[in-house]
Amino acid sequence: MVIRLEKAGKKIRNNIILDNINMELRNGRIYGFQGINGCGKTMLMRLISGLMKPTSGSVIVDEKILGKDIDFPEKMGLLLENPAFLEHYTGVQNLKLLAGLKEYIDEEQIYRTLRRVGLNPNDKRKYKKYSLGMKQKLGIAAAIMEQPELLILDEPTNALDQRSIASILNIIMEEKKRGALIVLACHDGYILENLADEIFTLENGRIVNTLKR
Repeated sequence: MVIRLEKAGKKIRNNIILDNINMELRNGRIYGFQGINGCGKTMLMRLISGLMKPTSGSVIVDEKILGKDIDFPEKMGLLLENPAFLEHYTGVQNLKLLAGLKEYIDEEQIYRTLRRVGLNPNDKRKYKKYSLGMKQKLGIAAAIMEQPELLILDEPTNALDQRSIASILNIIMEEKKRGALIVLACHDGYILENLADEIFTLENGRIVNTLKR
């Protein structure tokens, strides 16, 4: 998978959220986004995922323009901001509902994915009873369970303890080795420096620095 952003911008009312973003992203690599709150990281991820359309320029996925040729990238896993699930369903039930929309995977794959992120698939607690860390892990499980070609993770280590963070970072590296294109936003510069092949620093909706490893 190759994703290109060509002079991509986003304006809401009279506010410029993103301005003249140019980048090329390829599978098997991790791309880190960093910057203070409000710099445009999450909006940029929304453009790449197809959840928002640019008001200028283009987002092109494998030579297909988002919003014109296709609505969303195919085989995408997504964790943006706070994950939301049905409160009165268990983790397994929530993932089964999501998996049923595309029918890519079976129940055993759901169970394996839950164990992989550190959740017990036999836990009968409803989602509303989950701790913040458990909710975050379920969001990550939902993003990776279908082995996506594009994996977009916005602050995936939020609400996790150090042991869980180490486990999730290992999962991200495993997904890279599998060949996924990974877009990662994180406030922790140490994490980005150790994971990302390329780091984009955003400020006021523009890329002000690019670091390649």
